Amino acid sequence: MDNKYKNLNGIYREIAEEFGEEVSKKFYEAYKGLNINFPVRYYDRSYVVKSIRKEYNGKNIKDIARKYDYSERWIRKILKEG
Repeated sequence: MDNKYKNLNGIYREIAEEFGEEVSKKFYEAYKGLNINFPVRYYDRSYVVKSIRKEYNGKNIKDIARKYDYSERWIRKILKEG
């Protein structure tokens, strides 16, 4: 990476390098001073449960697990709870 954003502080530098300076400024204005925790999973659990039940065709547990980033075991458990 070049030193284009070397004067930015920590996370703002990382955001600028990844998404651009304008996005970094927007993050700064919206969230400065806050501690933010980003969940590991992108989708809300209740959404995933509903989607699993809709998408399951009897043979696609592995595909569903990969799509939503959950284990096959967890997918089976959700399907069993029905």
